[in-house]
Amino acid sequence: MSAILDEMAGVIGARNIVAEADAMVPYLKEWRDLFRGRAQAVVRPASTAEVSALVRLAAQAGATLVPQGGNTGLVGGQIPIAEGREIILSLQRLDRVRAVDADSDTMTLEAGVTLLRAQEAAEGAGRLFPLSLASEGSCTVGGNLSTNAGGTAVIAYGNARELCMGLEVVLADGRIWNGLRQLRKDNTGYDLKNLFIGAEGTLGIITAAVMKLFPLPAARATAFLAVPSPEAALALLGRAKARAGGTLMTFELMSRLCVEFVLRHGAGTRDPLSSPSPWYVLMEVSSQSAAGLDEAVEAFLGDALEEGLVTDAALAGSLGQRADFWKLRELLSEVQSHEGGSIKHDVSVPLHAVPAFIARASDAVTALVPGCRPLPFGHMGDGNIHFNVSQPVGADKAGFIARWAEMNEAVHAIVAEMHGSISAEHGIGRLKRDLLPGVKDPVELALMKTLKATLDPQGILNPGAVL
Repeated sequence: MSAILDEMAGVIGARNIVAEADAMVPYLKEWRDLFRGRAQAVVRPASTAEVSALVRLAAQAGATLVPQGGNTGLVGGQIPIAEGREIILSLQRLDRVRAVDADSDTMTLEAGVTLLRAQEAAEGAGRLFPLSLASEGSCTVGGNLSTNAGGTAVIAYGNARELCMGLEVVLADGRIWNGLRQLRKDNTGYDLKNLFIGAEGTLGIITAAVMKLFPLPAARATAFLAVPSPEAALALLGRAKARAGGTLMTFELMSRLCVEFVLRHGAGTRDPLSSPSPWYVLMEVSSQSAAGLDEAVEAFLGDALEEGLVTDAALAGSLGQRADFWKLRELLSEVQSHEGGSIKHDVSVPLHAVPAFIARASDAVTALVPGCRPLPFGHMGDGNIHFNVSQPVGADKAGFIARWAEMNEAVHAIVAEMHGSISAEHGIGRLKRDLLPGVKDPVELALMKTLKATLDPQGILNPGAVL
């Protein structure tokens, strides 16, 4: 291994190889602290050519590599296994915005560009890059594509896969595939980019991408709504798609307990409404015309109040108020740690089944662990619910977390009955790898293994993740 690292230092310079234990710590654990790994070193290339050279050296020596972006993944796919044989290949120095083409509504980004910087580059050209996540200040475009990230605007623009037009990928033998195409139409064979999107670095290493841009909205209307039930929220969603007066960008559902957690632990937060409601919706609508959007949304909400689908509403009157509304949603994942142990589920079901799923899953987990506190929230607009469960008040955290697999089994059984998915947007990584054979069609799983064996026959790319 020392000889391999010496050769790699010859490619990227010794200063870009991190081998000291303390210096490697930020690369070896994920922020929820579910996974901690060990590694021989962290290598930090600054170009696609350097990535190619490093992969070629690893392939020749049979060394294994774990690609890593901003290290914000939630299923451990970016963390090396505990044995410590791997080399982490950090892509954070591949951070150039290569081009922004307003005429073709595309931009070409390297994998280490943060999502926030990508949004800012688009806005600087008068365009919108709509992918938006709570971790956008630190997550990277390469990681977003490798996990097929979703976020809060999927209902209008799709997830990372739908936003990507072309890729540049370093293959497991070091070859570079240049698929950086700006074409909306290209029927010249297999769509290879989709092999690597969502593959979590197991089939190749994404080094750059061409992403779609959209017209920058002239106006946005953001509303925080009290609704009596998930059923009412579902009915409201249907009406909003048809009548909200613009493009429905966001439709986020959260329970009262979710809001209470944020109000209790989130700095600078306040309740937007005068009295509690069992459920809430954060809704955002955009328009290419600045005139009349607020009035159209107000009229829509007035009708929803008359129908009883909404019981109270606040429409943001300033950017500061809009930020306050969003803070209630964006801090949800962070504040749960203050309430003790939390067992997570990132699932999706058909849209019509969301209310029934929430009810059945809540009953199942409270029967399993009396006193536990279900926290359903998330992207109701696309059927993706983060069904997290906090420990009973005063319970032993370790004892509660020890029931993770048991609780997952109960929730995932309901998801399966409803023809849903056990991973809506976070990926498989290491956390859900052993669950995959139980939910995938055997032929589908066999095809996945065939692709892995074909594209990475030595098994050097992110071993132990996904498969």
